[in-house]
Amino acid sequence: MELFVDRIPSEIGTVVVVTNGVELCAVDFEDFAPRMHELLAKQYPLFELTPQVNPLGVSDRLEAYFQGDFAALNDIPVSPGGTDFQQEVWFNLRSIAPGTTITYGVLADRLRKPKSARAVGMTNSLNPIAIVLPCHRVIGANGKLTGYSGGLDRKRWLLHHEGWGQEEVQLALLFT
Repeated sequence: MELFVDRIPSEIGTVVVVTNGVELCAVDFEDFAPRMHELLAKQYPLFELTPQVNPLGVSDRLEAYFQGDFAALNDIPVSPGGTDFQQEVWFNLRSIAPGTTITYGVLADRLRKPKSARAVGMTNSLNPIAIVLPCHRVIGANGKLTGYSGGLDRKRWLLHHEGWGQEEVQLALLFT
């Protein structure tokens, strides 16, 4: 399967964008490319990455996001693969408004699976489409910034960029 890849610079590192020609299937940071390849291989066992400038216009939209246009990512068609449960979690991430956070437990409640907070957390960690499916907006029950595949510094940066209050950032720093 031919997949199309582009790389865009950002303040938090080079972002890699991968589409299948119809939908976005991966967004990750260049220094986490092996993880991205692993996740892509689950959906596309045989794939080849072909460089393409701005595939499906996604690179431009991510650049707009980094310039403060958070709505630029809202309707990008995505194909994250995964199980039905994983897709339910990932698609639900889009309901978390920029500048806000929820806990894994609250997300599990939204899915009407209140005892699945750990499964939600594990699924969140396997999100192949970072930023667009905003897993960085999910935090621990105690307000702690918990794992982010791109690193907690990036998670902090993304939340602050989206307007998560400085008070919350300072509070989160105390818990990490």
